[in-house]
Amino acid sequence: MPADGWSKTWTFFEDAWHEGNVRMWGPRTHATWLCSVVFDGARAFEGVSPDLELHCARVNDSARKLFLKPTVSTETWVKLAHEGIAKFGQEVALYIRPMYWAEKEGPWVQAHDPESTRWCLSIYEAAMRPPKGFSITLSPYRRPTLETMPVDAKAGCLYPNNARCLFEAQARGFDNAVVCDLLGNVAELATSNIFMVKDGVVYTPVPNGTFLAGITRQRVIGLLRGAGVKVLEQTLSYADLEAADEIFSTGNYSKVVPVTRIGDRALEFGPIYTQARELYWAFAHSGR
Repeated sequence: MPADGWSKTWTFFEDAWHEGNVRMWGPRTHATWLCSVVFDGARAFEGVSPDLELHCARVNDSARKLFLKPTVSTETWVKLAHEGIAKFGQEVALYIRPMYWAEKEGPWVQAHDPESTRWCLSIYEAAMRPPKGFSITLSPYRRPTLETMPVDAKAGCLYPNNARCLFEAQARGFDNAVVCDLLGNVAELATSNIFMVKDGVVYTPVPNGTFLAGITRQRVIGLLRGAGVKVLEQTLSYADLEAADEIFSTGNYSKVVPVTRIGDRALEFGPIYTQARELYWAFAHSGR
């Protein structure tokens, strides 16, 4: 990422492609001050974009869950994404971000007007982070439930809580944080889903309505099971993670990445993590 925080970007907005940073929101836009925004994130690297259709379908599902009016079909999102990807070189890693938001408030101000839903597709250069590993600790903050926040959508309003988890962990010398649900069970990391390995068996938190069971997470589970690895979705505690043989994460941005320290305990790049990453890379380049 360049020093000023921007990289080469193309955005499709209001029926045309625009190069660079596009002004789309004003101070009266509902998304600016009341956060009626949903998005998704897919990757393109080395000329391929794994699971692009699933990410495009999910942004429409997220929009409906926030009472927005999705007007772009999955097929159109995918077509536009490929059109945008072609504006970059194949050797460049890209992040693909379809978005919806409301422009106007409704009669009660806080609730937006669904008919004012707008959208854009932003594609920008974002280098794949090398899988050098990262450190984690337990966050004092918790994931909300569906009764308190729209945790079943990829919604912008959820991310300030993730950010404060990161700020708190980094102030204590860690890269990322394990975030639990309101009952104290492990939900996910502040930025991605989490897996652990114990005695050759892979474990990941069972989806319980407090976090999104990510597209990359589901893909890795399927690939590992297809390779004969036992993968269990179940309730996990932080103590389970502390006793793990391996820990790794999956997410849209960095895909499959190892955890190399939990608390004061160092972890190695384990064989299951290595297999998971290799399986995912083979899938991503298979053309499926």
